[in-house]
Amino acid sequence: MANCIRCGRQLPGFSFGKKICQWCVQHEAYQRGEIVEDAKQPVMRTPWVRRGESTITLTKIFFGINVAVYLGMVLASGSPFQEFGGAELVQWGANAGALTVSGEWWRLLTCVFVHGGLLHIAFNMWCLWDLGALSESLYGRWTFGALYILCGLGASLASIIWNVHVLSVGASGAIFGLAGALIAAFKLGEFSVPRAALSGTMRSLLVFVGFNLIFGAASGVTDNAAHVGGLLTGLILGAVIALFAPLQEHAPRRLAIFLAMLLGLAGGTSALAHHYGLPLRLGRTSSFMNSQPGGAMAQLEKIVKQRPDFVAGHLNLAQAYFNQGDYSKAGSELKRVLELEPKNPGARALLGMVYLNQNRPQDARDTFGGLLTQDANNAEAHYGMGLALAAEGNQQEAIGEYKTAVRLDPQAGGINYDLGVSYAKLNQYDDAIAAYRKEQQQSGDDYELETALAAAYQAKGMTQAAQEANSKAGEFRDGGR
Repeated sequence: MANCIRCGRQLPGFSFGKKICQWCVQHEAYQRGEIVEDAKQPVMRTPWVRRGESTITLTKIFFGINVAVYLGMVLASGSPFQEFGGAELVQWGANAGALTVSGEWWRLLTCVFVHGGLLHIAFNMWCLWDLGALSESLYGRWTFGALYILCGLGASLASIIWNVHVLSVGASGAIFGLAGALIAAFKLGEFSVPRAALSGTMRSLLVFVGFNLIFGAASGVTDNAAHVGGLLTGLILGAVIALFAPLQEHAPRRLAIFLAMLLGLAGGTSALAHHYGLPLRLGRTSSFMNSQPGGAMAQLEKIVKQRPDFVAGHLNLAQAYFNQGDYSKAGSELKRVLELEPKNPGARALLGMVYLNQNRPQDARDTFGGLLTQDANNAEAHYGMGLALAAEGNQQEAIGEYKTAVRLDPQAGGINYDLGVSYAKLNQYDDAIAAYRKEQQQSGDDYELETALAAAYQAKGMTQAAQEANSKAGEFRDGGR
């Protein structure tokens, strides 16, 4: 059925040759002064105004959800004017690569309703109020709702693809999607809006998109990847709807289009999980090692079972076993790493420490020696070699290795303490005290350090200093330090 070229109203059936509806014919005649002022104008529905729907539009509902979430964040933080930090945004559903790709896919949607601050939500809600109302009036409630959600998902997915480590929040990606859908719809002629209104709206949309993309690129903090992702999703949906399902009566076709886009986005998330999944899961699991060691350990074991050739997974699991005191399992994992990467320095160094904790100083010395052959300036290897030599009773050579380690890595903690221990075993108490004090300045004080100082002071006959150090050591012991 044909539409009027002026206003877009549907023409009656069998309107062969006609291009202008009766409403426009009479309206134009009235403007030319050819009919009387009180002549009755035929009532014909305009295609871009929807009737019979509640005054509570989806635009208002989306607006309300965004504001409600923001108010919840304000009440939780106590200040309406602050910029929310990363931890708060993650708590409220931000799109965080490591969490999202690790299985919390719901963040692709929840982040669309979370905002980082007052100006952020104010600007986005201003845009949503205008573009949302226009989109909903043209498309109808449920088509508009599906567009908004799918464009938001497309924006969130694009944000992770572009930079998986960036935290992303805000409705702007979905709003860009609405702009893209309207541009495609108007360009391809889905809505026969009067030309004057159409040209003005198109200009406004193009200015909105262009300005915000340029501003986002210039600001350096705006997530333009989400804007582009939402815009492209909206352009595709708007174009396909305009070409294949322009009328409200085409609801089944529109549903098929939305399902196809949803499947496409799901495919994108699957590819993303395959590409980034294990490294990000590894990072997330390792971050919970202190707070949830049991669960983190189980996740690491699951990761290496899924990918037996994943070196970083084996290395992290070995470190977890080492921290738990399970040196046998730690050694097994490290040997697996060295099978996959024979020159992995981190695995060699940790394996040497495993041997030391198993009272196998010769194996530790051989391991650290191999690492030094590989890299003579490896401070960790020199330190480990010093520990191995000290465990064998060769304190003088151990001191030389400790000094080399300190020279290569002056900020490393613990080396000066072990240096002091070796000096003390050689009865070189002045050097021992000097080394202990350097450790105090560098790493802070604790029970073991004060006890070692007390012993050195006592050996030198410095009774008062020894008593003070012992007293301080007692305070650390009673205080749990």
